Amino acid sequence: MSITDQEVILKALSVLTGVTAKPHTSNSSFRSKSSNSKPQLDIYNLIPTALLGQNDPQGGYRCMDLEKEVFVNMTELLDPRYDYDFRNVTNNSLCQRGGEPYKRPCGWYRIALKVLNKYPDGNVWLGTDGMREHSVAGEWPVSYHGTSCTGAEGIASSSYKPGGGQIYGRGIYSTYDIEEACSYSKQFTKNGKTYNVILQNRVNPKMRKQCEKKEYWLIEIPEGTTSDKEKEIVEKSIRPYGILLKEV
Repeated sequence: MSITDQEVILKALSVLTGVTAKPHTSNSSFRSKSSNSKPQLDIYNLIPTALLGQNDPQGGYRCMDLEKEVFVNMTELLDPRYDYDFRNVTNNSLCQRGGEPYKRPCGWYRIALKVLNKYPDGNVWLGTDGMREHSVAGEWPVSYHGTSCTGAEGIASSSYKPGGGQIYGRGIYSTYDIEEACSYSKQFTKNGKTYNVILQNRVNPKMRKQCEKKEYWLIEIPEGTTSDKEKEIVEKSIRPYGILLKEV
């Protein structure tokens, strides 16, 4: 089975989000409390679902009201034109995106998410396509995040603790270092093959806080922030554009 097969991608999404991802061909919207439509995963709720998780032990922000399964319109979520195979790429020297360091995901395969023309501020945040070591004007830095809803507490309880046992802040953590992110990656097995999976994102440099450990970045979401405001902060601050898979 190919790494790009639908079954593998759906399993990866299930691991990232902590719920069962199933194929769905309609354009039905994400379930609301007053709606009977099927919950659908898209680029806008992928970050809140996969990244916010259960970081806050007080339950302030958590997986959206997903129940046990979510449906995925593969045509709407994925953009195979921009898939990229890094499995045989060995040059892992630091590059730059958005004027910040960036480690290519050598050894991984990127499943591209369909993000072009999806945000009101256009596509400048993505930069230009293709392999390059330099930044272009207006693009956002690259970051990685590998933790799902069922494991998000780990990212706020280990490497992110400075002296005194206090985490750097409440919000979404990610890193430009693929090796650091891999230590938080989730694993799954499909048809006898085992994969690590993480998300590749772009981070708004105006919204990002650099942590004491400089390779870690934080998008702050203050305690007491409403769900609507959280959604606004996320869309302005961190945007996933690829699912990274690596056979282990």
